[in-house]
This record gives sequence, C-alpha cells and structure tokens, in this order.
Amino acid sequence: MSEVNENAQEVNETPEVKNEAVNVTANTSDANFDWDEFEQGDVFGKSGSKEDLEKMYDKTLSTISEKEVIEGEVIALSKREVVINIGFKSDGIISRNEFRYNPELAVGDKVEVYVESQEDKKGQLVLSHKKARALRSWDRVNAALENDEVIKGYIKCRTKGGMIVDVFGIEAFLPGSQIDVKPIRDYDMYVGKTMEFKVVKINPEFKNVVVSHKALIEAELEQQKKDIISKLEKGQVLEGTVKNITSYGVFIDLGGVDGLIHITDLSWGRVTHPEEIVQLDQKLNVVILDFDDEKKRIALGLKQLTSHPWDSLDAELKVGDKVKGKVVVMADYGAFVEIAPGVEGLIHVSEMSWSQHLRSAQDFLKVGDDVEATILTLDRDERKMSLGIKQLKADPWEKIEETYAVGSKHKAKVRNFTNFGVFVEIEEGIDGLIHISDLSWTKKIKHPAEFTSIGEEVDVVVLEIDKENRRLSLGHKQLEENPWDVFETMFTVDSVHEGTIIELMDKGAVIALPYGVEGFATPRHLVKEDGSQAKVDEKLDFKVIEFNKASKRIILSHSRVFEDVKKAADDSEKAAQVKSTKKGVKKLKDNLEKTTLGDISSLQALKDQMEKDEKK
Repeated sequence: MSEVNENAQEVNETPEVKNEAVNVTANTSDANFDWDEFEQGDVFGKSGSKEDLEKMYDKTLSTISEKEVIEGEVIALSKREVVINIGFKSDGIISRNEFRYNPELAVGDKVEVYVESQEDKKGQLVLSHKKARALRSWDRVNAALENDEVIKGYIKCRTKGGMIVDVFGIEAFLPGSQIDVKPIRDYDMYVGKTMEFKVVKINPEFKNVVVSHKALIEAELEQQKKDIISKLEKGQVLEGTVKNITSYGVFIDLGGVDGLIHITDLSWGRVTHPEEIVQLDQKLNVVILDFDDEKKRIALGLKQLTSHPWDSLDAELKVGDKVKGKVVVMADYGAFVEIAPGVEGLIHVSEMSWSQHLRSAQDFLKVGDDVEATILTLDRDERKMSLGIKQLKADPWEKIEETYAVGSKHKAKVRNFTNFGVFVEIEEGIDGLIHISDLSWTKKIKHPAEFTSIGEEVDVVVLEIDKENRRLSLGHKQLEENPWDVFETMFTVDSVHEGTIIELMDKGAVIALPYGVEGFATPRHLVKEDGSQAKVDEKLDFKVIEFNKASKRIILSHSRVFEDVKKAADDSEKAAQVKSTKKGVKKLKDNLEKTTLGDISSLQALKDQMEKDEKK
C-alpha cells in the first residue's frame, strides 16, 4: 500500500500541475514582490492574498460532482491497485480486481470511473470503475448487439452448459458450443482468460445476455472453407489433424475445413471403435473420397492409402486348405474369422458341428477365439470365403454300421420332445428317435415328458439305421424282455385280479394291475354290487373279459365278478328244483300201478299241477 501511495504522490505532481505552479511563481516574480517580507514569513506579501492564490489554483482543476460517471486516465499501476487522474486536486485509487476483465490495462489508458465521494475520512478521492461500467453496461451491450460490435469480456467461471463472462460488468452466458468452432475438451482452460466476443442475444425482461466467440471466427472460416473446397479433387491426398472421434467415424481438420472418415474407411479390417486406429490431435494423411460444394461435406478415407488385403492374399491358397484366424464378429447364423488383416471368412453354424440340431453359433465360438478351419469356398473376385471347422473331424456317419450296429446298446442324451417320441443324441452328430410306443412295454404314455426330461440320459438300443437321412431308430423298452409273453399266461380270460383305479374318463377307467400292467374298464363294468359307481384310488376285484397281446390290451370288469357269482347260484337253485320235480314224477308213476281206476282222475289232476309248477 505504501508503494502505491508513494506512486500516487509522485503522480500527483503531473507536468500540468508543475507547469501551473511555475506559472504562479512566475506571475509573482515581478517588481512588486517583497522578498524581505517573504523571508520574514509573509509568503504572499504584497503579491496577493492566500484566497487569491487558492482561487487561481482551483482554476487549474476540473470541476466534478459526486455520483456521476466521468473519464479518467491511468497514471500508475501496481499488482493490487490502479491510480486514476480525473483532473481533481487528488487522484483516486481503484482495486486492480475491477480491471481483471482487461489484463492489457496500461498507464495512459482512458477509463470511465464513478465518483463515489470527493473526499473520504482520510481525505482521499473515492472512485469505482465497476459501478461506472454497470451504469452504462446495458446501453453498451445493446449498442454492441445493434452494431455487431466486437467487445471484450473476462471469463469468470464455468457453469452448466458453458461459461460465465463479465461483459461491461454484466454476467453474460457463453454456451459451450459458442466457444470455438471445434469441440472443447477442457472448459477449465478458459477460466480467467479475457477474450473477444459478439453479443448474439439479449433478454431485457430477465436481464440475460448471450455472447459468442465462435461467431467471430466463423465468417473467416466460411471463406476459408470455400477456398479450400474449390481446390479439392477426388483422390487427392492431404494432411490433416484428428479433431474429434465418435462411434461412427473421425473428424479431420484439413486446415480450416473438416472432413469425416467413416469407421468403415479407417481400416480394411474390422474396427469396433475408431479409437483403436487413431488418437486425438494425431496428424495423418487422408485421401478425398467425395465432397459436396453446397453442404460443404468432405468424405475422407484412410484405408484407401494402402492396397486391399485380398490383392496380396497368397495366390497358392485354395479350397481344402487349412487356415488359422481369430473370430472378429459373431451372429446367430455364424462367425466371421479374420485370417489376415482385412481378409475374413464365414463359418456358418451348419459347418461348426456334424450335429443336425438347430443351434446358435454362440454355442460353439465367441469373439476373440483363435480357430483353425478348412476353406470350403474361395471367390477372389467377390472377395468372399466360407470356412468350416467340423471338416477337421471325421464324419461319424461314414462308419455308422460299425459303430452303432443294429441291436447295439448305448447311452443317449435327451435333446427334444415331440408328441410322437423323444429325440436323443448319442454323440455329437449322431441323433436318433425313440418312438413313444418304444418307451415302455406296460405303461401307456400319452407324452414323452411323462417318461423322461430334456437333458437326462437314457439307455437305448439301435432298432434301425437310416444313413441317407442321418437318423437312427432307437428303442428303450427293447432293453428288457417282452413281459406280455408272461402276462398272457397270468391274465387269462375270466381270471380275477385285484386292481386300483388310477384314472377316470368319460369312456371308462384305467386300472393298475399287479406287475405294473394296466387294464381298461368301461363305465358299465365299473358298477358295484350296491349299484354305486367305482371311484379313483378304489381297490376292487376285476375279471379279465378280454386279453389282446398284439395290441397290449386288457379289458376288465368289476361288475362281472359279482354278477357271475349270482348267476351261478341261480343256476344251482334251478337245477335242484328240476331234480326234485323229476323225483316226484317218478314216484307218481310208480304209484300208478297200484292205484285204482277211481284214483286215476285225481292223480291226473295232481300230475298236471306238478308239470305246471315245473314249467314255472
């Protein structure tokens, strides 16, 4: 502070003030000046009074009023303060912070100041540059917008979406997109800088001001673009700088105009993201593929500067050769394998395994896998190649009769169900079908899911080989002897067995019999002796009324059990009655020989009555 005060004291003695002082001295140096009185302490002597001299001095100073804006001159600078001369009897001191928007401030610059007080308690002139700017800021901002004027502003800090700029003491908004023509990666680097701007929008109602630095350079760049594009030619090679990287391509600065290298034009090989090939601010040569004068779009290429990899592919490579490569892209239908940079072949999912199951390529391979494959097709003109990996293994169907002969037993994995059977895989590429009728000798299976589940292992026996269609007919029940040969001797017609009703239907009921065999009874044969209908889980005696070994069918009846017993009892009673009647008739005949004629008529009547009874 002392340094500034010393400067201020030195500055107060400006050349103008010193000259006035000399003039005053000169005016007093005339013949009437009394030097004796001056030496005795009478400073003014006869030359004039003190009041006269003060009036003469005041005429050399400017007349100022408080609370007004006037122009002053910078006469001294320090790190913290600025000394301003406004032509008053003393100079004003303003904090350097009020001028931070203008780091180029120098001695001799004219600035506007607001007179807060002509003299404070210390006798100091109090000035403010900030208030002077604020009072006239809106007039200046509006004038700058109207006249398309270039103004200076101080970037104070970052905010959401951009920066806050001090313009004439007003906080204006600088959108991030209006800082420069190229994308900004580090906003903080602009904080504290003084830059030139154009006012692009003012909202008087909300006191909002929007400024742009980009607008200053766009006009110049637009002309540069026109000049550059007018000189472009397809196939021309230029040097450029990587300006921005996106997921779909790279923007290159060609020296005032931008061009785009699409991701597909970066490399002959597969590119997941452009960052794999280029880096920001990297300089590289590019070739012009196409451009649009009107839209000012320039399509660039990088891979076109090198020959196509297919052109340098080994001329000796042919169908049947084995190649090695890396999986670069996966799809449900196959995998693309890069055998050389920019040279790819497709392994279709059907060429990944000898299996006939419909499967996804992801079941076999994934991106990044190193694989060996056989070339199946090769078209150099179309630059296409198809590969296969199953060909590296022997086709299991070539020797199917030896490996899986009819009658041989194996273990298989359940792959899928249908209404008519179970599809299983004995080994990769060897599939077979177990028909629903070949699952069990005894159980009547409506759907294979009742018998097994997908992923389970089942024992099978080969029944038939269809080499042409690459399919085996398999059986499961054939692993055991046919129990119906034994059932034929056990469940004879009219034999009675205990059974449990396990299922009731409209057409009848399924009855579980001993030894795991099942029979069927119609509703008429499910009536019990008391007239009620049999129910599920009820145990009853059933009589076999039909046995069919070929169709594996047993027809049962519960009603027949008690009906036949009752019928047998009725038949016995009738036989006894007949026998008794015959005995009576014989006795009657024997007695006839001993009777008289008078008894014949009465005996005949008795005989007729007995015959009637017998007929009944």
